[in-house]
Amino acid sequence: QAAREKKVIMASYLKQLALKKKQEIDNTKHIEEAADELKTHMSASQTWLTEKFAELCLLFEEEEALTKSYIEEKAQKTLRKYEEQMEASKKQIRIIDSFSDRIRQIQLRTDPLYVLKDYTTIEKEIEKHIIPAEQWAAVPISFEHLANHFRRLVETIQSILRKPLKTRLKEDIFSSLDATLKKEPGVLLSVNSSTDRSLFLKHARSPTLEFDSLHPRLTLSEDLLSVSYSWRRRFYSSSPQRFDSLWQVLSRDSFCAGSHYWEVDLVQAAQGWWIGAAYPSIKRKGDSELCRLGWNRASWCIKRFDFEYWAFHNGE
Repeated sequence: QAAREKKVIMASYLKQLALKKKQEIDNTKHIEEAADELKTHMSASQTWLTEKFAELCLLFEEEEALTKSYIEEKAQKTLRKYEEQMEASKKQIRIIDSFSDRIRQIQLRTDPLYVLKDYTTIEKEIEKHIIPAEQWAAVPISFEHLANHFRRLVETIQSILRKPLKTRLKEDIFSSLDATLKKEPGVLLSVNSSTDRSLFLKHARSPTLEFDSLHPRLTLSEDLLSVSYSWRRRFYSSSPQRFDSLWQVLSRDSFCAGSHYWEVDLVQAAQGWWIGAAYPSIKRKGDSELCRLGWNRASWCIKRFDFEYWAFHNGE
């Protein structure tokens, strides 16, 4: 009897071990898939980076060509003005030489009457010609303003690139939202099976968005249920509730207690988005961590960037 009981127990253990083996096989499969996705993503990111640096090189080459063309145009226009003035001066020299020859010819006459007659004829011309010529000095043209402009541009780029890449990523508003910066490579998360959506629908809500908190680069739909981004900054009325640096907007509805569930359609949100919940006390002015969703004690955030999803609060 005791042996039969042990066999039953061992059969149960074997089932549990088989289940555990399947879980480990699934873990291996998931990690292999993640590794393959990482390799693909790494290659795609490097290719994208190569393309962007190539675009940047072309942009600088185009800027160089445009600036040289600008210098050439200004210089050639000035040289043409110089040539016109030199030609005018040479013309005056020829006129002076011709008139001087006429005076010398009169000087060579031996008959006093003819000398007086010819002198009287050119006397008014002499008065006009002996007026001193205007002295011209070429105003030097300088391209120092261009040199100063590009010197400041180079200094700005150099000051940025002197900082280590990790430091720059942490200081960047959007890059700093990537929670992977604070994690060691290869971190694995323990996950549970997904919960049935129907369990949440009994707590469903449909919160509308608050116009007074809307950043000027964002636009609300008429029903106040959707928000989109625009490169053109809009001139919204000034409001102490409005985010002025971070592209965020809060809900008009607030919940003080209970369970609440809502869904957000992110089909057109491209590669990145962040949504969450916040206390009304979250700061609105500036781009410090006190204003960023999920980076302070007053807010929580769920975020997607590329192929990664993160949830964080107070910067963790």
